[in-house]
Amino acid sequence: MNFTDENVHEIIASGKPVVIDFWATWCGPCMRMAPVVEELAAEYEGKVVVGKYNIEEENDLAAKYRIMSIPTILFFKNGEQVRDLRLAGAQPKETLRDQIEKLIAL
Repeated sequence: MNFTDENVHEIIASGKPVVIDFWATWCGPCMRMAPVVEELAAEYEGKVVVGKYNIEEENDLAAKYRIMSIPTILFFKNGEQVRDLRLAGAQPKETLRDQIEKLIAL
């Protein structure tokens, strides 16, 4: 899923669990995280909306949530950001999976 400024607010407002990976093409750690995010998106399909938000092409959401470094991964549920769940920098797949499981359990 590619999040854009046009679709992201509606997806978050749906109330479903949402995981957003803020990234850019010039970011090495972001590129290393891409396959992990894609694998987890497939693994959690139907349970969690997992996708990417390219800060080079979009910027409203990045500004709203003060994304200062990438990759940054934010988690949302019931239309709100889950502040206790936020990852910055490249992360192992298991770390991201653990955070998604916590998001589902909320």
